[in-house]
Parts: sequence; structure tokens; C-alpha cells
Amino acid sequence: MALEIEGKIVSKLGVRTGQSARGPWESQDFVLEYMDGSYPTSVCFSAFGNDKVQELAKYQVGDSVKVSFNIRGREYAGRWYNDLRIWRISPLQGQAAAAAPQQSVPPRQSAPLDTPPPPSFEDLPEDSPVNDDDLPF
Repeated sequence: MALEIEGKIVSKLGVRTGQSARGPWESQDFVLEYMDGSYPTSVCFSAFGNDKVQELAKYQVGDSVKVSFNIRGREYAGRWYNDLRIWRISPLQGQAAAAAPQQSVPPRQSAPLDTPPPPSFEDLPEDSPVNDDDLPF
């Protein structure tokens, strides 16, 4: 399912890189604020893949953008995780000049090593047993 939303970038998180069975990958999350009725609401999106991370690098915090994305969900060890992956990001009308690449691109920062990315479908074992003892109480 492809969806679109318009809003303002309020935060860009560091670029994460890694190696999977299919080869190297990189991802960057960012937070978009949009109006939900009368109230501002925030949502976190993922730019997955080198081309999407480079496309996101054209935009700065405070830029108003239109994001086209897909919703994905996956189960891991009895828990479900949702992922909002962008497939296009573009400036809103009248914002084209703000979305132009900056003269100097800041260096990429990798996420700390102690925060691995959430598992993907490819990382799941064939038959993952559900552990019902993982509750903290």
C-alpha cells in the first residue's frame, strides 16, 4: 500500500550501516511533523538503501516535504514491528529552492554500535519459536 503525507522534517537521526546475508546496507531515520486535525503529530520514517539516504541528505531539519511511503510489518519473537519506508521524498510547492543540495554536505554519522537496527524479514530464522517468558513482570 502506497501512502503520502506532507509535513516538516523536525529531526534526522544518524546513518546506520551494516552487513547482511545479501550484502552491505545503510539506513537513516527521520521524524516528520504533520497536522492531525488541530494538533501537530510526529511520525518516524526510514530511508533504506544508499539511493534513499542520498535523497534524504538533500533536505535539512525545518524543510517542508511530501513523503511517499509504504507500511510494512513483521513479527520477531512474538512481537510485531512496523516500518514506514519512504520511496520518494520531494519538496512542497514553493519549497524547491530550500530542497537544493547544500554546498557542503555534513559527514555521515553511524549509529552507536550498541543500538542494532531492528531485524528484517531476511534476518528471521525459518521457525522462530515464540518465547512467552519475555515479559518484564
